Amino acid sequence: MAKQSKVIISCAVTGAIHTPTMSDHIPITPDEIAQSSIEAAEAGASIIHLHARDPENGKPTPDPDVFMQFLPRIKQNTDAVVNITTGGGLGMTVDERIAAAVVAEPEVTSFNMGSMNFGIFGLANRYEDWKYDWEKPYLEMTDDFIFTNTFKQMEYIITELHDKRGVKFEHECYDVSHLYNTHYFYSTGRLKGPIFLQFIFGIMGGIGADLEHLMHMKATADKLFGDDYVFSVLAAGRHQMNFTTQSALMGGSVRVGLEDSLFIAKGKLAESNAQQVAKIRRIVEDLSLEVATPDEAREILDLKGGDMVKF
Repeated sequence: MAKQSKVIISCAVTGAIHTPTMSDHIPITPDEIAQSSIEAAEAGASIIHLHARDPENGKPTPDPDVFMQFLPRIKQNTDAVVNITTGGGLGMTVDERIAAAVVAEPEVTSFNMGSMNFGIFGLANRYEDWKYDWEKPYLEMTDDFIFTNTFKQMEYIITELHDKRGVKFEHECYDVSHLYNTHYFYSTGRLKGPIFLQFIFGIMGGIGADLEHLMHMKATADKLFGDDYVFSVLAAGRHQMNFTTQSALMGGSVRVGLEDSLFIAKGKLAESNAQQVAKIRRIVEDLSLEVATPDEAREILDLKGGDMVKF
């Protein structure tokens, strides 16, 4: 079983799913992303998970130059662990998705552990008027979209980021099969423990947001990795807080942020990432659990250290 330890709070501040029309509080510009990340760290997040957006229209961008407008500021103002996406935005190539991580060499990157249907087309029907022309087509096209990470592509990502740059992965597992994919690379020696698993619930095309599935994912991880892993949980939309709370009760860590949910309570938009971090921190501490500091998170996950990054 995964070792019980302090709860690591990750915050995913902007993502590539929600579009500017959906909330005025989504950080878009480098200034907004930097400020939101700093506030989230101050509220208790020890890991900040980052995507970049075109500052002109909020569309997800893989451009390392845009990342470099906020990464140094986050490092200068917090001691939080920076986790850069390799999932990028929908429709990006693998090289585009890893471009920022190749340049920045962060301590952690996300790593989607398989190909999957990734359906967010339902969001296209929720709004009448859009701030930008790209938003609705970007969502609608996902009824015929496959996010690809084949075994060859995953091997390439491991080589470029883990082998060459010392990056630790947050293995994003949208289904039980992704745990087995992760175990394949672990069992063949391509990945070293402790394995950092992120169980993801509620994305159409992945496993549903049922607590029975969380129990099964945890039991499967126990079988595959023994005590050589750490797990965290994120859940989309209205499932965010109840699933992260359950994760903490099970000895896991948690992820919140406007990438995963735009709300702080039923029908009430979150005004900031820090607001969600503060809420889950209060819940965790009310359960008599301890929240990990950034340095404690580095020790738990065996990271290379903030002095080894390139930003």
